[in-house]
Amino acid sequence: MQTHILGYPRIGSNRELKKACEQYWSGKITLDELLDVGKNIRQNNWKLQQEAGIDLIPCNDFSFYDQVLDMTLTLGAIPERYEEIALKKSETDLYFAMARGFQKEGLDITAMEMTKWFDTNYHFIVPEFHKNQEFKLFSRKIINEFLDAKQVGINAKPVIIGLLTYILLGKEKEEGFNKLELAQKILPVYIQILKELETHGAEYIQFDEPFLALDLDEKSKETYSLIYTEIRKQFPHLKIIVATYFEGLRDNLSLAVSLPVNVLHLDLVRSPEQLEEVLKVIPETLHLSLGVIDGRNIWKNDFEKSLRLIRQATDKIGSERILIAPSCSLLHSPSDLDLENNESVLSSEIKQWMAFAKQKVSETVTLKKLAAENPDYSTLLLLAENKKAIESRKTSPLIHNSEVKDRVDVTTEEDAKRNKPFSIRKISQQDILNLPLFPTTTIGSFPQTKEVRNWRAKFKKGELNAKQYDDLLKKETERTIRWQEEIGIDVLVHGEFERNDMVEYFGEQLSGFVFTQNGWVQSYGSRCVKPPVIFGDVYRPNPMTVYWSEYAQSLTKKWVKGMLTGPVTILQWSFVRDDQPRSLTCKQIALAIRDEVNDLEKAGIRIIQIDEPAIREGLPLRKSDWQHYLQWAVEAFRISASGVEDATQIHTHMCYSEFNDIIQNIADMDADVITIECSRSQMELLNAFADFKYPNEIGPGVYDIHSPRVPSKDEMVELLKKAQAVIPAQQLWVNPDCGLKTRHWDETEKALIAMVEASREASKLFAVQTH
Repeated sequence: MQTHILGYPRIGSNRELKKACEQYWSGKITLDELLDVGKNIRQNNWKLQQEAGIDLIPCNDFSFYDQVLDMTLTLGAIPERYEEIALKKSETDLYFAMARGFQKEGLDITAMEMTKWFDTNYHFIVPEFHKNQEFKLFSRKIINEFLDAKQVGINAKPVIIGLLTYILLGKEKEEGFNKLELAQKILPVYIQILKELETHGAEYIQFDEPFLALDLDEKSKETYSLIYTEIRKQFPHLKIIVATYFEGLRDNLSLAVSLPVNVLHLDLVRSPEQLEEVLKVIPETLHLSLGVIDGRNIWKNDFEKSLRLIRQATDKIGSERILIAPSCSLLHSPSDLDLENNESVLSSEIKQWMAFAKQKVSETVTLKKLAAENPDYSTLLLLAENKKAIESRKTSPLIHNSEVKDRVDVTTEEDAKRNKPFSIRKISQQDILNLPLFPTTTIGSFPQTKEVRNWRAKFKKGELNAKQYDDLLKKETERTIRWQEEIGIDVLVHGEFERNDMVEYFGEQLSGFVFTQNGWVQSYGSRCVKPPVIFGDVYRPNPMTVYWSEYAQSLTKKWVKGMLTGPVTILQWSFVRDDQPRSLTCKQIALAIRDEVNDLEKAGIRIIQIDEPAIREGLPLRKSDWQHYLQWAVEAFRISASGVEDATQIHTHMCYSEFNDIIQNIADMDADVITIECSRSQMELLNAFADFKYPNEIGPGVYDIHSPRVPSKDEMVELLKKAQAVIPAQQLWVNPDCGLKTRHWDETEKALIAMVEASREASKLFAVQTH
């Protein structure tokens, strides 16, 4: 029996990669210094796994920005617009330009599209495909990192995105061809990579193929068989691992077990029931990797439960054909629970129920020892400790609150309905709000400068008292309100300077949540988030945002939006308790947000935004499971939003989502205004709303905030023309794609001034057309 890890967090236990990348982008460190940080992180990760006793240690699971973008660069699938950068700049600078855009030295080049990695909060850079596209080995990262591992004495297991998964993640950028046609053009580059790895002594190769756990058409299934048959033909002695995760194989089971590979990895956290089905049909030559440790959550593994699955497999095929692993890459887990040493932040009682990436590595090795015929005494002690911790969590009085459970039980369908339909609400809202055509707003947050973050840090350390901190935030809020008034934005926001993160901020004020000091997880690039942990029943002890919303509204005669994070997003972007259905936890959060919405309305806030950027992300990966999820997710949003009067305007925001398949459900949410990401896709996402004849109002983002480049007024006008071509002007709002928290003020000011000018220009053009 062997152990392996599918991938390890690459940001560093203290976010060293984030800090180094941002320093490099701002010119504060050299390329060599950046590369050294990456090398140190990789070596530390390898050493940690080696010392823990992992048999197959991964390499090429490290990335400076995104593993899909790494593969794009490896294959030379570089869009034409980056040709000049490719000629003038280093490979690393080209790579970052593809991820972030490039706007200097006389060049102005947009970034590649970004979207969510399956149903996680990790974002990847979307490959761009064209008919007859050519591919070649451009970046040698995979080979170089394997050789780096060999230099420190580790014959690592290269982790490579499977060819089919890479293609299926990409986007056809012209009509008239199917991206699957490119498989035979890409395959020779994969073959070249494998030949070099084999020459250098690689024994195992891991191909990540999560699409094998998704709905596949017949052409994709056929291509899977052709590709792996050719790889096996070329490399009869390489040990090929195909890793599936995030779902069960279901109708792809016969395809997966028939592939000519050595090891098939199963996610037995998401789909434990698939093991029995696989064991019925597994060929004698195929080994199984059992993903029994949750790679996407922070709860301690229940050893007894995992051992039952391991024994089920070993009884059928023998221990020598078994590998033990986490369910997926540990990219989605924080680095090290040992760094959580502040009892006032994370109590020892709750901490004993948890395991981060480093601890999951140890759990993997311990399970191998426990699955042996005669575990030693020290290993049996670990089992006893594990049993004690699991039982403690089940019986702890911290988890259960009868009042919360009772309130959920008496919630009715009427609690999830507005009083009147949108067509009537719109009249009431316009009578009070009196907004112009193409009203401008932002999504909520404004730049959190070093000064703002420094104030928060000083406040937490006790170097500023509550009044001093409050006064500083009030000055920053007033400055932001005045600036928005000055440039002519129609609906203002207070800037959210009091908030750390859009989920963490609410979790800190809701009961049933707990936090970590260093539980950072990569979201995209250098962007890291520290998800709250939902460990128990959720309720709102006190108002959370009313103070700052009231203060901001008192400064201006314009309308200021109340800003909230929605229940589904709070659920999705937290580490969620796994002892009850997610739908039940979500309804508890929805009732807490409903209380906040009602209090904001009572305080005179007439526009309230309930952000739900994660509602599309939460979709199950199999379409047959969608309707159940969408039913409870939409209900949760409506519960949170439906306690207000008709004249109170409810906004929601969603980003990086494909809406075509769920547009009816988006409409069922019944938000008065929805703002969406549209600039990177050049308004393509609006087509779904147009085809559906979406009845409510829409703010298609005209400014990509995930890139430092500043779009011009004319560029935004062109986007608004595209929007107006498919959506009636009376339904359109003008806004950025997302919140501005991570941007700098100079970029923000230029971009928003251009946005307001673009809105006015669009209004003039519309007036001329209608006249």
